[in-house]
Amino acid sequence: MIVVKTKEEIELMRESALIVSKTLGVLAKAIQPGVTTLELDKIAEEHIRDHGAVPGFLGLYDFPNTLCMSPNSQVVHGIPNNEPLKEGDIISIDCGALKNGFYGDHAYTFAVGEIDAETEKLLQVTKESLYVGIREFKKNNRVGDVGFAIQKYCEDHGYGVVRELVGHGLGKEMHEDPEMPNYGKRGKGKKFIEGMVVAIEPMINMGTQRIKQHRDGWTITTLDNKPSAHFEHDVALVDGKPELLSTFAYIYEALGIESNEEEEFRQKALVL
Repeated sequence: MIVVKTKEEIELMRESALIVSKTLGVLAKAIQPGVTTLELDKIAEEHIRDHGAVPGFLGLYDFPNTLCMSPNSQVVHGIPNNEPLKEGDIISIDCGALKNGFYGDHAYTFAVGEIDAETEKLLQVTKESLYVGIREFKKNNRVGDVGFAIQKYCEDHGYGVVRELVGHGLGKEMHEDPEMPNYGKRGKGKKFIEGMVVAIEPMINMGTQRIKQHRDGWTITTLDNKPSAHFEHDVALVDGKPELLSTFAYIYEALGIESNEEEEFRQKALVL
């Protein structure tokens, strides 16, 4: 069952989402060759708690850390460790925060130093596909419309779209109805309802769509060990249109990137 949120609840969810967004912005400044994912995990936990929230992933389904940290061929759910990041790596960071009884859940794939052009294109296309999908999250559309749009965009670029891992509804629970696959058929699946909130999150592989799970019970990697990218936004359906609750603006501010990619999905200006 889809849990519809009031406008007041959506604003509380925006607060939770922006704590995650700000945390990713802080991490953007800290990511460099030589830093470990455990060091980044500590930074994130402290930042979330300092802003009156608790880490959304820590202890959820017994996950041991604040962040899911997935470098290179890891798709999602990587566990932070003491291995230093290297020049040319990519690192997908998925972060959650719980405040006022509502979750924020947000992800971005970062380059560590300079990365090769082929991997840079994977990151670019995956992020673009996120917005392609968000445009379909609107009145009278269905789950399959979002999935179809993401799938077509990425497969047209020759990439593999992961099937076993999907986006989801978001609210007082981290994972609510409906599931939001990154593949599908137009006009199929549950119909979007005013006031619903979802996490849309393309997980796209440079090579095969196939994945494997490791013995730790969490880490997911591509079957061919080629890189994978992951980007995620929290989006509410407000007045029949997608309204972003999260933002990449804090990341871009930290990295000196100028972008207007989010403007069409905001009914009021974001104040940094």
